[in-house]
Amino acid sequence: METALILRGRLSDSRHIELDEPVAGMEGEVEVVLRSVVVPKRPGAIDVFELIAATVPGTRSKEDIDGQLAEERGSWGDR
Repeated sequence: METALILRGRLSDSRHIELDEPVAGMEGEVEVVLRSVVVPKRPGAIDVFELIAATVPGTRSKEDIDGQLAEERGSWGDR
């Protein structure tokens, strides 16, 4: 019986594929079909990981953050 699995991964070099998950229940010779995966970005959307990487760490003090939180919570009233 022929079994087919569809897994995601990436080419680590021209001869090696790193899979995102393990392959269970299949061994021996296999046939590999490669298809490039392009994840479309929404216009104007910012990748959150790029945003975090671009942020300079430690630019705000604990007091500054606590003050902003207290001010925001104070604006809620009795909600």
